[in-house]
Amino acid sequence: MAPATRSSARGVLLPLALAQFICSFAGSNMNVMITDISEDLNTTVHGVQLTITIFLLVMAALMIPGGKLTDRYGRKRCFIAGLVVYGAGALISALSPTLGVLILGNSILEGIGTAMLIPPVYILATLLFTESNSRAKAFGTIMALGGIGAAAGPLIGGLITSALSWRAAFAFQALIIVVIIVSSRRITDPIPADPERPFDIRGAILSATGLILLVLGILAADDNLWLMLALLAAGAIVLAVFFATARAAERAGREPLLSTRLFADRTANLGLITQNIQWLVLMGTSFVVAAYLQVVRGYNAIETGIVFTAATAGLLATSLSAAWLARHSSQRTLIMAGFLTTIAGITILLALAGRTVGPWGFAPGLLLIGLGLGTMLTPSVDIVQSSFGDELQGEISGLSRSVSNLGSSLGTAIAGTILVAGLTGHAYAAAMITLAVIAALGLLGAAAMPRPTRTRSEPSSG
Repeated sequence: MAPATRSSARGVLLPLALAQFICSFAGSNMNVMITDISEDLNTTVHGVQLTITIFLLVMAALMIPGGKLTDRYGRKRCFIAGLVVYGAGALISALSPTLGVLILGNSILEGIGTAMLIPPVYILATLLFTESNSRAKAFGTIMALGGIGAAAGPLIGGLITSALSWRAAFAFQALIIVVIIVSSRRITDPIPADPERPFDIRGAILSATGLILLVLGILAADDNLWLMLALLAAGAIVLAVFFATARAAERAGREPLLSTRLFADRTANLGLITQNIQWLVLMGTSFVVAAYLQVVRGYNAIETGIVFTAATAGLLATSLSAAWLARHSSQRTLIMAGFLTTIAGITILLALAGRTVGPWGFAPGLLLIGLGLGTMLTPSVDIVQSSFGDELQGEISGLSRSVSNLGSSLGTAIAGTILVAGLTGHAYAAAMITLAVIAALGLLGAAAMPRPTRTRSEPSSG
């Protein structure tokens, strides 16, 4: 691949980062609109929660196939197509007269669009930014806007819903999609599309089924323990069959949906584990603390969102400093430091359980969590993407995003379990302890990564 010029690389960064922002925003802002939507569409809270669940299932099912299709049809083409599908879904959602139409727009079309457009974001960033510092800066910008979308989604969604309506929040998404499409004109696909590239339909069905079962199992955590275990076991079995068929296809000289070589790299595997845990902690903390502030402390959606600006500020500061951090520390060191900082933030929030403090008493803990997550999100993505050459970027991007989405789903499930258990200071403390333990496991995974051997000035592979 011929390296992209500096100006062309800069030209693609804005639409790529905005795309990650709007997808992360969509995944978190809906939580403050549940009551308004249920009243307006004459449905129940459970009906709106079903909409969110189906959205997660569609993304889980299609993220890996969506990454693989970029090789066949081209990264830019898939990116633009995903944006168009997503934008159509956002408009349909804004105009939806019934819950069924909302599910079509938000759950189905926005879910499909997300699975189509997100893998190209990370593939293009990897292929166009080939030098380690520039790639760290690119990933830092993308992850910063993604983190801001997830963390500030409730605040932005709450402001739009309060000032206008929940429909305006979907119109806002459609408007951003138009901005992204217009700003994507300068994107040039660094690798030609290969229409003759085979596509493993059987593998796509198996991977989709396995991931759907896993997400269903995660989401069943707040309803039935045995159902959760059964779904998780079924998902694991189906994914094991998927892996076995992929290995058999490679031995027979055929190209599977997902190359088993992706799982042979120890560093990349550990990087995927840390990605999963990072998004679990981000979404889990967001939902648990937001629910605690609203249900126990009595804050409204806007007040809760304002409190979360501390986490947004921390995440933004460290994510945008990714290139500087990459020049001074290894990816392994940054990931470990990020987990340590995040655990410190969770500990502070845990200490506030049952105590009488003002809204800004939560700011120090949330700030540390934002700083920690911002420090490690970028190197975790970079270490995974940079572990493989151009020919595997479509596959690793789809796998990486699926792993992150599973983490987000698990974080959401933890929040749902706390809500069902009854939100009290004790339940809040139990949830935060759980998140701290999971973050500690992420720290152990980062510590198990091999120590870096190359110099910091040496360009990353890819």
